[in-house]
Formats: sequence, structure tokens, C-alpha cells
Amino acid sequence: MTISDRVRNINPSQTLAITAQALKMKREGKKVISFAAGEPDFDTPENIKKEAISAIKNGFTKYTASSGIIELKEAIIEKLKKDNYVEYKTSEIIISNGAKQCLFNAILTLCNPGDEVLLPTPCWVSYTEQIKFAQAVPIFIKTNQEEDFKLLAAQVEEKISPRTKLLILNSPNNPTGAVYEPEELKKIAQLLLKYNIYCLCDEIYEKLIYDNAEHLTIASLSKEVKEKIIIINGVSKSYAMTGWRIGYAAGPEEIISGMSKIQGHSTSNPNSIAQKASVEALLGRQDTIEAMRKAFDERRKYMVERLNKIEGVSCLAPSGAFYAFPNVSKILKKGIEYNGKKIDNSFDLSNFILQEAEVALIPGSAFEAEGYLRLSYAASLEDIKEGLSRIENIL
Repeated sequence: MTISDRVRNINPSQTLAITAQALKMKREGKKVISFAAGEPDFDTPENIKKEAISAIKNGFTKYTASSGIIELKEAIIEKLKKDNYVEYKTSEIIISNGAKQCLFNAILTLCNPGDEVLLPTPCWVSYTEQIKFAQAVPIFIKTNQEEDFKLLAAQVEEKISPRTKLLILNSPNNPTGAVYEPEELKKIAQLLLKYNIYCLCDEIYEKLIYDNAEHLTIASLSKEVKEKIIIINGVSKSYAMTGWRIGYAAGPEEIISGMSKIQGHSTSNPNSIAQKASVEALLGRQDTIEAMRKAFDERRKYMVERLNKIEGVSCLAPSGAFYAFPNVSKILKKGIEYNGKKIDNSFDLSNFILQEAEVALIPGSAFEAEGYLRLSYAASLEDIKEGLSRIENIL
């Protein structure tokens, strides 16, 4: 076998695969509606685009420091202080090619082969594969719909072993939209200190919160807790900048330095022009965020209401992000047949919906949660109405 064991042991992203299939069908002339991709359908705000154009005209098109420009690090520090009540130095910040690279760098920096990483499920597709790539071991902790898909401190403590190195927390959560309450985060923080465990806190959806939910950065709880936390964030979701590929991490200097070493030998610096634009995103006008959030909120309410009217489907109202995560286990138990094959899992159901209704969505199995589907409402209300009607008709 030519390919390394490290690569053979990881799986391709189902999210990207289904998105690619939907695009292929669109090129073939089919009127596919996509609820698959995790990106806002809004354009990047004009003030951010103008700053990028200015950077190009001023010749800011060369290499930067591998870990990012000081100007953007200072903007991130200002953002974290103002929004999250936690303070950092520039040596405790790294800017990467998207938040995904920050996560990847952090896991590789922290984990030795055989180390265990506690991972609440349902979880974003890349966490599991990045852990496996680092030759660490994902230890899944199943959260329940009855608990709004939120991890409890008692569940964490049950899974801790002498090999536990890291906990991954994603709030607001992809795919469930769960937002953690401060009380439970405080209990989890105490476990980090008690058992000497680090925590990757993925906060990429922090600005997209609904129904009076509040986001708390766990690193703000105390100086001692902060030393166990690596905050992961970026500009892609809040500012509709997915293609600009700018993410950042804040954490203990030793860990950030290790992440910078990895980045220095892999991609080097993130895009110079996108970094300049991101300074404007963080420090410039912020009213565009609220406009997008309100639009997402309207779509969220409509999608959840429509999903719950479909026989055999139940869906919680997500508190954050832009995904609905309906439970379709009752439909799967009915044993629908398609092309002579029984549909009894979420992957086959999502494929059936894509082929017959021409609506792309993601199976729950991609998120370690069989029996569910993920639908993004980062689409126009018109497409949401049409797509849900198609799904309802074929089911």
C-alpha cells in the first residue's frame, strides 16, 4: 500500500462531498437547493472589501510573519477584551488559514500518539479526523436531545482517564446550535483544573445567537482556567468571509508558539490581503452582523416550524449558529425503499432526498449522530420554503 497509515485512517468530509455532488447536479442543469454548506449566503460587507482593495493598491501583497501581522493580532486582542472579557498578548495569538487550521495546529501541538481527546457528539465532522491524524484517540461523549444536546460536567468526569489530554467544546455548536450556560461551563472548568486537561473552545459562531441566549468564553472565568484554554475563532461566519480564510487562536504562549512552528513548516502566513481586510472586520462597523443575525433568526423560526409539521420529524429550536438538526429516526424505522434498497440510515435518506427532491443536506452520521439530518438555513427564505416543500412532498 502506497498511502500512509495516517492518511488511510482518516475519512473524507461528508459535508464537502455532498456539497460537491450538489454543485455537479447544478452544472447538469438540475435545480438543486442546498442546505448543505456551512457558510452565510450574504456578501462580505463593503467596508471590508474596500480595505482589501486598498491593501492591493498599496502593494500589501508580500509574505507576512508566519503567525500573522501584528496589526491583526492587536485587533484580535481588542476584540477579545471588549467582547469576551479576557486579555492576551500578541505572543499568545496566532492567525491561520481559517479556524480549521488553528484547530489542526492545536491538536497536533497538544497531542501525542495514544492521548485521549474528549469529544461531545453530535460534533463537527473534522474534529474526529484531525484527532485521528494526530494519532490520538477520540473519546465520544453522547449528548441527548432531551438535554438540548449540551454536555454535562458529570458526563465529562465519567470519561476522564490517565490518558486524557484535551476536551473539545464547540459553542454555539455545529450541527445542533446548542449554546452552553455559564453554570455548566463553570463546572467543566473546575474539571479541567482538577485533572490537568486542556480545552479547545471553538467559538466561530459566537455572534449568531438567538432567543436571549448568552455566549460565555470559558477562559474569562479565572486566570487559572485561562491557562488551560485555547480559544478558536475567525471572521468567516460572523462577517460572511468564508473564502477569505482567516481564523485565529488565543492561548498560552507555549502552545501558540508550538502551533506557529507547525504553521511555519506547512502553509506559512495566511493571505496578506485577507489579513488587512480582517482588521477592518474586527475594528470597523459592526451593524452588518446584527442585520445577518436577524435574517438568520427569521429563517430559523420558519425552518424549525415547518420541519416539526412533517410526520415523523422532531426538531429543537437551535440557540445559535445557522443549522437545524431534526430527528428523523421515526422515518428511518418505517423502512422506506428506494431503487430496491431499504433506507434505514441518515446517509441513505439524505441521498434519497438529494436525488429525488434535489435538495442537498447532511446526514447525522457525519456528525457521529445517526438518526438526524443537518439543514443549513444560511439560504434565502424563498429557497428554504421551496426546499422544505420538496422534502415534505417526497417523505
